[in-house]
Order: sequence, then C-alpha cells, then structure tokens
Amino acid sequence: MEDDSYFEDEEFSPIRSLLGLLTFSTILPINVFTSIEYMTKLTWCWPFLHIFIGILAAICGYVSLEFLHLNSFFTATIVYAFLMLITGYNHLDGVMDMADGIMVHGEPERKIRIMKDSSVGAGGVATLFLVASLTIGGLYNILDYHFIFGIIICEMTAKTSLITTALLSKPLTPGIGSYFIKETNIYNYAASTAIVAVIAFLLGDLTGIIGVLGAIFSGIIIAFIARRNFVFANGDVLGMSNEFGRLFSLLFMSVALYFL
Repeated sequence: MEDDSYFEDEEFSPIRSLLGLLTFSTILPINVFTSIEYMTKLTWCWPFLHIFIGILAAICGYVSLEFLHLNSFFTATIVYAFLMLITGYNHLDGVMDMADGIMVHGEPERKIRIMKDSSVGAGGVATLFLVASLTIGGLYNILDYHFIFGIIICEMTAKTSLITTALLSKPLTPGIGSYFIKETNIYNYAASTAIVAVIAFLLGDLTGIIGVLGAIFSGIIIAFIARRNFVFANGDVLGMSNEFGRLFSLLFMSVALYFL
C-alpha cells in the first residue's frame, strides 16, 4: 500500500472515487482509477462499499450450508477464503508487517524499518495464522447460531475498525496509508459510524450493534499499539486494523449471541 503510481490524476468525481476505492480494495473487474487524494476523500464511505462484499460472502455461506449441506466449520472456512480472495489478500501483508515491527526490540525508527521491510519474519507468519484461525472460528460460531447476517456485519465493520485507527493515528509519510489517515476526521467518522450502526441494527438488532462496538474497540487498540511502537501509522497498520476489526466484531457478536 505504499506505491502511489497505481493511480491516475484527474478531476474529483464522487462516483468515480467510490468506484476507485472499490477497485483498490477488491479484485472485482471494475477497473476505475482515480488519484489517491480524491479517492481517500471518501474514506468514510469504505464500510458501505464492503456491505456489497459482505452480501456476496453471506450468499456463499448460505449456499454452502443450505444447498451443499456442508457443516458450519467447512462453511466458515469457505467464507473466509472467499473474503480473502475477493479482496485480493489486500490487508494480509499489513498483518505480517506490523507484527514483525512490533516483535523487534528497539526505537520506533528501527521498528518502522522492520515493518516496511519486504521480508517476513516468524512473528508475522504466526500472527497471520492466529488471526486467520480465530476469524474462521468466529465465523463458525455465528453460523452455528444461523446468524448469516453476521457475515455482512463483520465485513462492513472491518472498515469501521480501519477508519477508527485512521482517526486516532498520526500519518507516516510518504505512503498511501497517510492519505487515508489525513482525510479521516471526527465529523466524517461520526457520520460513517452512525450509519454503520443503523445498518448493523437493522441486520442484527442489538447483536449487530455489539459487533460495531467490537470493531471500534479493535480500531482503538490497534491505534494505541501503533502509537506506542511506531509513533506513526501507515498502510500496514490500517491493514492490521481491518483484519482485527473483522475478528473482534465476530468475537463480540459471538458473545452477544450466547447471552442475548
């Protein structure tokens, strides 16, 4: 997420920028490109774009359960694989890179150097394995409760976690991640989160709201860890927040489904 040459410079268009954001974060054959400055002006809309991705994943899960008669665990694994594939594994490098940076001892400058290094260490691989395994476990749990809408909620709120981290972080420049951070402010964040909460409530009542709270909590935690270790945040930190946001949303919803 550090190469600005991916984008073309042009006049600002909200529709084109939204499609550019979807092109950036998925492998869907939209092929609409816009400048990074214009695209990130609509960062607060990112969760709404991923409602569509969540719907596709939920359909995938429904077909696996109801038509193929696969068990919940197998279905959860398929849903997670689908989400990773359709998003082009976009944030998995962020999980590994940030984990490597955290694991190394030293000053923030050294940690940032390790985080931005192209090689991957044992800490990064192990962290990715844990995040993937726990996410599959979370999907398995909500599917056991037949809460198929939870798939849509967790994918939408993964981006809520990301923009929560962006709101609370100082941008590391240069890099694409810095544009997302700079364009996130308390006003567009509040509007985005309020709409996300309404959608989550419509899909899952109080359980959906608790899923949103899980994602917000995740974003706060990742922002705190990044500030403590690196002082600044970049695209890798935002990627970590996205994957942890999905996981924490599933965790919070799983607990809520048991108690509510």
